[in-house]
Parts: sequence; C-alpha cells; structure tokens
Amino acid sequence: MKIKCEYCGAMIEETSERCPNCGAPLSGANRTSNEQPKTIEELQAWYVAHHLPPEEVTRFFIGKNITEPKAFGIYKDSNGDCVVYKNKSTGERAIRYQGSDEAYAVNELYQRLRAEIVDQKANRPSNQPPASDGNKKKRKGCGCMMAILVLFLIGAILSVFDNTPPNGYYNYHGTQYYHQGSSWYYYDSNTDDWYESQDIDIDKDNASDYRVYDHSGKDFESTSWYDAGSNSDDYDWDDDDDWGGSSSDWDSGSTDWDSDW
Repeated sequence: MKIKCEYCGAMIEETSERCPNCGAPLSGANRTSNEQPKTIEELQAWYVAHHLPPEEVTRFFIGKNITEPKAFGIYKDSNGDCVVYKNKSTGERAIRYQGSDEAYAVNELYQRLRAEIVDQKANRPSNQPPASDGNKKKRKGCGCMMAILVLFLIGAILSVFDNTPPNGYYNYHGTQYYHQGSSWYYYDSNTDDWYESQDIDIDKDNASDYRVYDHSGKDFESTSWYDAGSNSDDYDWDDDDDWGGSSSDWDSGSTDWDSDW
C-alpha cells in the first residue's frame, strides 16, 4: 500500500522509513536512538548538558510557544499534542510537525538544532591573539588592530561575492548530497556509502530549496571524507555537539529565517 509523503506529496510505500523523493522520514518511523532525547524534558536537559547559549541567543525554545519572529520551538498544546514550529523573520509560522508522537516531534527539533550547531561552529570567529601590554608595544598593538580590521573588511567584501552554499545535506533531483567546503559528495544506496561528486547546480541563492535536515542511509559525518575536511583540530564536531564557545560567538542573524525549516 502506498501513502503520501507529508513533505513533498510523493506517493511511497508505507513500509519505507523515508521518502525516496525528498528524504523525509515517515511519521510512523522511529528515528531516535537510545542516546537521543525522546521527550521535551530530555531535550531541555540535552541542551543544558551541551553548554549551549541561552535560548534568547540561539532562538531555540524548548517547551515554549514563542510567537515573536525568528524562533524555533516545541511545546504541547491544550490537547496534549506536540507542536514543532519555526517562526520566520516576517512572523509567519511554519509547522514542522503537530501530533501525539513526542519522540518524533522532539527528534525533529533535535536534528535541526544539531545542524544549527554545526553551522554556527563553522561561522564563529577564531580566537583573537592576546592583547599587547606595555608602552613600547602600543604602536605595534595598533598595527595589529589595523591589520585585523583590514582582514575583516576584505573578508566582508569577499563574502558578498561568495556564492558557496552552507555545509550540510541536500536532496537534489532525488539524489542525496552532502556539501563540505568546496566539495560535493553523493550517497549511493546500493553500496550504502558516500562518494565525491562533481559540482552541482546549487548555490547560496537556491540552497534553501534543496537543503534538508534529515537524510537516508549512512551518516556522512561517519565517513573519512568528513573527517578529512571537518577541521577537527579547531572544533569538536566529530565527537559531540558541545558548543564550547561564548554566547557572543553565536549569531542567530546568520540563520536562514525565510525557509520553512
């Protein structure tokens, strides 16, 4: 028997765990593991344990129905159903899931939060050099500050012309891809593995049309491709989702607030 995918509308076999067209999971599939939070309370505890900034900074509100723009969240309504939502920059609300399956609902926000942590780690500034002291070093310190300012301005100018999409999973014309740095990789379901691919026609302008936060098959993060390009000397994203940075390093303004999810 075939059923309709809630996300793209394709008709798929009810025994499938994911939609082969868009990669979205079926609402009845159990997509959580023992290590993942399954309740709203467990997700709140996971958030605290991973040293994430306050919710007003990350804009992820767990157990709260926030109505203001630019917010992700999960809460239980008056009927006891779990609601997973995203408030766009305009204030329009996109409902990701609404129903009685709390483990499924929690996992939706959990996976989106993990993806946001990866993006924030990739975008956060590196540690600044220690400040100079002593009168003899003042002029040198000023020179360093000017150099940093010039590099910042150059980076800002280059970012205007940078058309590179964010790192992460994509579903492009029915094929699962992962973008990392300047490289693309595709998933082969026959071998249950990832392979390097040629550049595909996705850039910053249309990335939100193809980017997904769920994927089928083997995690790209578990491959040698990811290990080789993840800059693990600087960040601990291979080990866990611990933030490990200051609240000022988290820039929720860089989040794509115009997409549905």
